[in-house]
Amino acid sequence: MEKSKKILFLTGDFTEDYETMVPFQMLQMVGYEVHAVCPDKKKGDTVKTAIHDFEGDQTYSEKPGHNFVLNYTFSEVNPGDYEGLVIAGGRAPEYLRLNQGVLDITKYFAENNKPLAAICHGIQILTAARVVNGRKLTAYPAVGPEVELAGGTYVNVPVDDVVVDRNLVTSPAWPAHPKFIRAFLDVMGVKIDLGELVSAEATV
Repeated sequence: MEKSKKILFLTGDFTEDYETMVPFQMLQMVGYEVHAVCPDKKKGDTVKTAIHDFEGDQTYSEKPGHNFVLNYTFSEVNPGDYEGLVIAGGRAPEYLRLNQGVLDITKYFAENNKPLAAICHGIQILTAARVVNGRKLTAYPAVGPEVELAGGTYVNVPVDDVVVDRNLVTSPAWPAHPKFIRAFLDVMGVKIDLGELVSAEATV
């Protein structure tokens, strides 16, 4: 894969920590240039992340996470420069979906059948952009009613699973990262040769 290929990564304040940190780094690991952006923020600014966990309450708990440094300026984004779009979850999507620029970018990837991935509450941006009509997808369960109201078919899968509908890749939450990223790379047309890994281990 050429180093010049780019992924747009959408995040924001109080995004889920793992759902920002892990995909951002995993996509860089395989060679993509990943531009992490947030509306009204520029390169070098930070977003605060939140750690969501399940500790016996009726919903998830929330604790402070890291300060994640954005590496690109949202106002300079040209969607046509990117091979795919990844949307992080957490609390950020509930306010990011009010930004028309975010919705326009999301519609661009959907309407041009370009790879589009969202996890957990990130699906709230897909429903607000009205790009799930007639599609099968999953999300954090509390977002399921929004998917149905937006004309999509909500698929209830285990928290570590993924749903793929053509160019659209969705997962319920961060435990799905291995399958979520693998499925997104498949949609992107990236193949990782595990034979090379086996050969390397054999020589150690």
